[in-house]
Amino acid sequence: MQQGFGTVDAQKTYRRDPADRVTPCTLEDLTLLYHHASGQTHMVISPVPELLACMADGVAMTAGDLHDCLARDYDLGPRDAAEAEIAAHLDALASLGLVRPA
Repeated sequence: MQQGFGTVDAQKTYRRDPADRVTPCTLEDLTLLYHHASGQTHMVISPVPELLACMADGVAMTAGDLHDCLARDYDLGPRDAAEAEIAAHLDALASLGLVRPA
């Protein structure tokens, strides 16, 4: 499936590093994420904070797993399209070092 970030794999698994490696600061609709390992601060908006909140420390998750978590609180639309978007976000977060492939 082709999306804005290129070809995505909804079955690929990712892990979030322990929460103490990223310090969040929410400013209205914007969240700043200070990544201790790189010393960089990333500005993100929804759905990134919600994705990271669904990812328990060290637990490997797929886009489908995250879809199931987010769908409890949000209307995500058609599952295939939502999973593709989530997978694209995960790829982008991996490129920033905020999550890593499992």
